[in-house]
Amino acid sequence: MSAVARDAVLPLDKPEGPTSHDVVAVVRRALGERRVGHTGTLDPFASGLLLVCVGRATRLAQYLSGMDKTYEATARLGVATDTEDREGEVVGESEGWRGVTVAEVDAALDGLRGDILQRPPRFSAKKIEGEAAHRRARRGEDVRLESVPVTVHELVLTSFEPPDVGVRVRCSSGTYVRSLARDLGEALGVGAHLTRLRRTAVGSFGVDDALAPDDLDDQARVAAAWIDPLRALGHLPRVDVDGAAVADLGHGRAIPVEGIADGGPATAAHEGTLVAVGEVRDATFRPRRVFAHG
Repeated sequence: MSAVARDAVLPLDKPEGPTSHDVVAVVRRALGERRVGHTGTLDPFASGLLLVCVGRATRLAQYLSGMDKTYEATARLGVATDTEDREGEVVGESEGWRGVTVAEVDAALDGLRGDILQRPPRFSAKKIEGEAAHRRARRGEDVRLESVPVTVHELVLTSFEPPDVGVRVRCSSGTYVRSLARDLGEALGVGAHLTRLRRTAVGSFGVDDALAPDDLDDQARVAAAWIDPLRALGHLPRVDVDGAAVADLGHGRAIPVEGIADGGPATAAHEGTLVAVGEVRDATFRPRRVFAHG
């Protein structure tokens, strides 16, 4: 028996192999709900936490996709690939990895921490004149992507078993861990590519609380895993409102608020339930997505 769908967020532990869209399709079938979407793509060879929005919660996706991500990854020194991961064609090899020391790896990682400019992979979803870069690259076009600012909050060496180097990464949304592997190899002068990638957290949500796709037919496990919309948006500033304000927000009207700085999204809640997501300007909350009505 399929589980009952809710307007909420479901944490899934994507296995290696399927695409993120494949996992969304599995959720649609299991829950009998067409409105399903994910909040941050994982490559097929990667595994780990995928936050899946179900029902009306699909309207939250834009507010969840920008959260920091945490990964466990393994880079292999001495071999560079065109996709910067194990799925690509080898484009360079070096035996120089045999002489690389832990101290040299630590120094190279240090140069990749903090606010950096990162050149996205040629084989990525980054758009060039409206078309994904990977499509152009597969046609053999000379794809050149501009470097973009990203933040690597944490980059810790977790294992050193040459030619393999294990790291833990906590980074801003939009950071490519396979490009960190590429840049590590370039800094060491030996080349490198990513052989393993597992997303262990999205914001404050961890993979340990996630369901495997095979768990979706277990109604009790699904019921225990749901993340209600207000908790899913717990990283945003929040204002608690009364019943009159709920009615105003339900009709799309702005309301006065106190204690929330201007700029960026915020939530309005009533008795622990998400009422609306909006923006605060000049001490006024302007709803953009309404979820409850008075």
